[in-house]
Amino acid sequence: MTEHPGSTAAPSDIRSALLQRFRVGEEKPFHLSDYDPADTAGLPLDKAQGKALLKIAKKRLFELQELLYANGTTSLLIVLQGMDAAGKDGTIKHVMSGVNPQGVSVTSFKQPGPQELLHGFLWRIHINAPAAGRIVIFNRSQYEDVLVTRVHPELLDREHLPGDVGTPAFWKGRFEDIRHFEHYLSRQGTLILKFFLHISREEQRNRLLARLDDHDKRWKFSGSDVKEREFWDQYQHAYEEAIGHTSRPYAPWFVVPANHKWFARLTVLETIIGTLEKLAQKPPVMDPAFSHSLDTWRAQLGEEKE
Repeated sequence: MTEHPGSTAAPSDIRSALLQRFRVGEEKPFHLSDYDPADTAGLPLDKAQGKALLKIAKKRLFELQELLYANGTTSLLIVLQGMDAAGKDGTIKHVMSGVNPQGVSVTSFKQPGPQELLHGFLWRIHINAPAAGRIVIFNRSQYEDVLVTRVHPELLDREHLPGDVGTPAFWKGRFEDIRHFEHYLSRQGTLILKFFLHISREEQRNRLLARLDDHDKRWKFSGSDVKEREFWDQYQHAYEEAIGHTSRPYAPWFVVPANHKWFARLTVLETIIGTLEKLAQKPPVMDPAFSHSLDTWRAQLGEEKE
């Protein structure tokens, strides 16, 4: 177990602390107010040390992803949710930089189009679920349909739904549908990790201002980001409901403090690593006859003249 210079905490110790601290359980009511967006889990790390640990984590993730791809029996679905400017894109960039792109893909779910609205809300989600051996990252996900539509129920008018919509029974049904869908995926061999990048309202304001002040980043800014801030409290309630109703052992939620970008990225990466390590996967065992044929080809190539 390699320790990071200047820190008394080893990576495995950090991983264990993060997994336990931010995982949402089923045994008690869930409240976002119980989680501090500026929390760093009391780890003896500064920003520079955190970034150094990120490099270690990326190398380990690469090794585990290679085993996942080689064995081809399990897949991993990573769901990223958060308010605007919470750091989803930056987190994806850091996760992607630690893996082989051949076995990983990212799907970003925008507002559903006309064809998608003719189907159930999970239709476009299911067709983008990961195949065996692959990692898929959802930048936003099925949860938009219990978040955005919860805050703006008028959007449900486009979904060709029968009966009364927007009622407590309606939302309860959607939570059940999501749980059943995720349980189905888990039974098919898909590991599911769901991360809510938790920032404070003031931190979001600062990040939006930074985008406007940096002309090279103004393209990231959208007027809708400011408009949606007016519904901050409604979104916090919607997230509490969604997370509380759908965090299960087969598809756990992690509330990741995201005011410090380096800490959020480290938390996500270490959680992924901890989950993949539990698989205890090893390189596939090669068929002896096939292995012998490879030796033959090796010998033949070695005898060729340059």
